[in-house]
Amino acid sequence: MDRRAVYGPRDGTVLSQQLQHRSDDIPEGEATITLEDVQIIWALPIDGLPVTGLDIERSTEEWQIYCREYLGFSPDEEAFKGSRLHTHAIMNFIRTVEITHDTPRPTVVQYTRCIAMLLLGGLMCPDSSGNMVPLLYLSKLEEINAARNYSWGSAVLAFLYRELCHASLKGKAAIGGALQLLQIWAWSRIIPLSPGLGVERLYMDQVQVNIDRFLPAAPYGAIWNCRHNFTRTFIWQPYDMDSDRIMAYAADFTPELWRSTCPLIFYAIVEIHHPERVLRQFGMRQNISEMPDSRDMTLHQISRKARTGTDWGVQHILHIRRWQRRRDTIVNRPPISNERHTERGYWEWYNNITRRFVSSSTSRRVESGYQPGDGCMRDIVAEQIQALRLSNQPRPTDVEGLSSCWTDMMPR
Repeated sequence: MDRRAVYGPRDGTVLSQQLQHRSDDIPEGEATITLEDVQIIWALPIDGLPVTGLDIERSTEEWQIYCREYLGFSPDEEAFKGSRLHTHAIMNFIRTVEITHDTPRPTVVQYTRCIAMLLLGGLMCPDSSGNMVPLLYLSKLEEINAARNYSWGSAVLAFLYRELCHASLKGKAAIGGALQLLQIWAWSRIIPLSPGLGVERLYMDQVQVNIDRFLPAAPYGAIWNCRHNFTRTFIWQPYDMDSDRIMAYAADFTPELWRSTCPLIFYAIVEIHHPERVLRQFGMRQNISEMPDSRDMTLHQISRKARTGTDWGVQHILHIRRWQRRRDTIVNRPPISNERHTERGYWEWYNNITRRFVSSSTSRRVESGYQPGDGCMRDIVAEQIQALRLSNQPRPTDVEGLSSCWTDMMPR
């Protein structure tokens, strides 16, 4: 199979389930999801330590003991597949737990880890199975107060980039990654794909837990949970940075990193963040991009498969050092003006190197099997987060302990 790089649009949103995949309906140039979108849509931290470390090898019995200590229960042997745990085992357990004001903090912390694992395995970094979560992720939740120190946003984006890459290969019919994040990105920018925002929305504003403690309002992505209306256009900068929804998280944003050309690291995965290819998303004139470093292309050959026991922090030490210098690689270009959105020669270059048809014409219809976790798991996570928002009186409540652990994981 021809695996040569094609230096054109690499955004997976150009793929749709049709007889012939076309990207020429979006003629504005390259666009892709970036660290800016991850932080604004989901309010995930993008600054901090890379999510990496030792890929620990354990027996099923040892994983059971590990789960007992950090999740509060020991799953049956059938719930494991290597170092992955079936999400139904976690869901069945949390159904049996009742968190009250008198619940001991260690139990509340274990319960919080369970919810976080469902979010990681079912929403943020789901694989194509949609119902298994690597226990490797649990290592970053052992110290609950330290969870906020990691760059979860860059990890989520690295995982999504890799899944989009694999999904573009011949014969692939399933995809994982944060597709809900990608969908909101597409709805916000590629308006022909967007249902538009309606007026009936869930109540997701800031909630008072007690007299001096608040849960934050839901991030930008929550506004799409409503009825929709369709329109047609394309928006390069869709976010109203002065809106209450975004300003609620502005203190935690690191906008200088949105334009950093840097590696995105998530254990075995290393993907390169290329804001210089989509400068109009940052209000800057787009110039002709340099060809990607061929050494970065070899990173796609590296995976966790059959690599148990690998210390990915050592394996990717050069990329970790590049990540540590992320503030030294921030892209700056002249701002967009009414007359010029691109530098001279850009369109000639873009039209010359762009592959207009993502795949050749075929009569075979590829059925996608992806679901971002099953409905039951999504309902349980939603119920638990909703429980955190039930307290709107200035007094202690049954969910105060859980909300304390949850906010401990959030960036300050």
